[in-house]
Amino acid sequence: QADGVLRELGVELHPVSKERIMYYVNRDFTRYGPIDVVMTDPQVEDVSCDGVRVPFYIYHRKYGSIPSNLKFDSAEELDSFVVWLAQRSGKHISVAQPMLDATIPDGSRLQATLGMHVTKRGSSFTIRRFRENPFTPLDLVRFKTMSPEMMAYLWLAIENGQSMLICGGTASGKTTTLNAILLFIPPQMKIVSIEDTRELNLPHENWVPLLTRAGFGGKSAHTGKAAGEIDMFDLLTAALRQRPQYMMIGEVRGPEAFVVFQAMATGKSAYTTFHADDVQAMVHRLENDPINLPRALVAALDIVLLQAQVKVGTDMTRRVKALVEVVGTDPESNELITNSAYTWNPADDTFNYSGHSYVYEKISLARNWNQRRMEQEVKRRLDIFDYMKRNDIKNYRDVAKIVSSYYKDPDGMIKIVRDTLASQGIPTAAS
Repeated sequence: QADGVLRELGVELHPVSKERIMYYVNRDFTRYGPIDVVMTDPQVEDVSCDGVRVPFYIYHRKYGSIPSNLKFDSAEELDSFVVWLAQRSGKHISVAQPMLDATIPDGSRLQATLGMHVTKRGSSFTIRRFRENPFTPLDLVRFKTMSPEMMAYLWLAIENGQSMLICGGTASGKTTTLNAILLFIPPQMKIVSIEDTRELNLPHENWVPLLTRAGFGGKSAHTGKAAGEIDMFDLLTAALRQRPQYMMIGEVRGPEAFVVFQAMATGKSAYTTFHADDVQAMVHRLENDPINLPRALVAALDIVLLQAQVKVGTDMTRRVKALVEVVGTDPESNELITNSAYTWNPADDTFNYSGHSYVYEKISLARNWNQRRMEQEVKRRLDIFDYMKRNDIKNYRDVAKIVSSYYKDPDGMIKIVRDTLASQGIPTAAS
């Protein structure tokens, strides 16, 4: 088409000039304009612009937060780009509504402000990159986010419907971990997810992804919501009527937490992320405004996964600091009784098992397994991880197929896994 236009205009271009022009046409009209280079770098997690004449900062997977040589030199140029990003997302941003949360076409999460009404250095935006091929449980083990034994623990916990809260600070990798471990949900189960902006990406067919929706016009004095607004509370109520076996909530931070924990208390398996650095901070946030959960409902939780962004050597990375089991409440003090099944030792960057797991006890009781059978089940999953690692099975959907195959025929699948490992001269966990 470009050649036809050039012939019509009677323009002749040197091949190098033509290639250069086509690069900029493609970059500015079909991709992401001046930020396209960083948006195509797989090592870049976040891209942020803090204002006019301020260098873009990118968050690199290995080097952390670093300034770039990109910047906007005029307010008009930056404002125009922010409006363009909003339009690419199918959303609207204006002086009347100068803040925006949206999802851009590649699935990345956008937060933007327009003008100097709410950000005094001018328009700003932050893009949190979306991975087309999400991290798998094997990736988290390879990055040492957690140990293979911890991943086997999570597999058994999720398979058997143990509810979980993934806690940590900003950029600690909570959603990445949640998305990875949800691969362990049995393929036939009904799943409903609820998010503000789409971040979860599951291979399951029996999955209903729900998204909140902003309203139009002013807020009603009666409902406190704008016309047409659908919030997390509305979606949770609708989701429970769909009779899901598994529920995922992108992040709980308000009254909707009450519905989530009520669902847990009535036997639903629920998984969500939460901003808290430890169990004490988690309980404090859950029991105070704006959530106000009673202690009895907090005790409905089964597992708290604590994750953090830490420095190991010279690299910034993520580690699961602990897998904490919620055992119950003390009848006298009403304090939450917990057990740290696994903990991370920062001194030597290793993970330690406490020697006892109440979650394993609950699963054994429900499945009528003795201790030997439970140990065999853990070893089976460790062998599957080893099989995938040694046979270079990395793709999200390929890993999901292995997990699904195991659910359909556990004995047949584990025989294939162990025979393959044995033929490669590799001892298995069951050896």
